[in-house]
Amino acid sequence: MTDTQHSVAHKSILPAWIRGPQDFFGGIALMLIALFALWASSDLQGMQGFSFGAGTAPRMFGYLLLALGAGITAVGVFTEGPHLQVYAWRGPLFVMLAIVVFALCIRPMGMIFSAMASFMVAAIGSHETQWKETFIVGVCLTAFCALLFPYALGLPLQMLPTFLIR
Repeated sequence: MTDTQHSVAHKSILPAWIRGPQDFFGGIALMLIALFALWASSDLQGMQGFSFGAGTAPRMFGYLLLALGAGITAVGVFTEGPHLQVYAWRGPLFVMLAIVVFALCIRPMGMIFSAMASFMVAAIGSHETQWKETFIVGVCLTAFCALLFPYALGLPLQMLPTFLIR
């Protein structure tokens, strides 16, 4: 066996002028995000003279992202690049679900339960999760948050579920 990598013929439904599909579609995605940002900031006041308005920074970043997206798209057209990969949805899905669990549980169940529950839900997002270690890290992070927010930062967070406080 040799250490050289064999090129495998990749059958694609994309046009031949797209030489780097991953860069091409990544640039298109960035341009779509930039166009959304420009549309969303269109009703904000912009720059008038030398004074900045509320819409100045979002528009500047929107135009910058639009230009960078166009450059990345051009790289996908003019240079050879990697083909599209299958996107792993499991990790981002469970991280978003953990945020929703925290938001729904924080008021009725308190910070201790909701922090631990959201940490455990986020851990489901990886195939490599070792549950014993995950539980230990979750307990340590929850204890840290239970000390940090009310004592170090002085935030009035409810620590325990409402049915235990009465």
